[in-house]
Amino acid sequence: MSDIKEFINKDMIISDVIREYPDAIYALMDCGMGCVGCPASQGESVQEAAMVHGLNPDEVIDYVNHVLTEKEANA
Repeated sequence: MSDIKEFINKDMIISDVIREYPDAIYALMDCGMGCVGCPASQGESVQEAAMVHGLNPDEVIDYVNHVLTEKEANA
């Protein structure tokens, strides 16, 4: 298995993640975070959003980074 690259971290603002890594939208939604279009995404960190949705922030970060790593490897 390939090493997982760290694209995002828990302190990044959701809107910044989406702007920098558009494919993160689908990964975040897969985790149950429909906040990608929410006005709160403009100022809410990945950690804050995950907690609001009752999700483990570390698991969300790991999943999104895994998806982005796979996407980059297949590009």
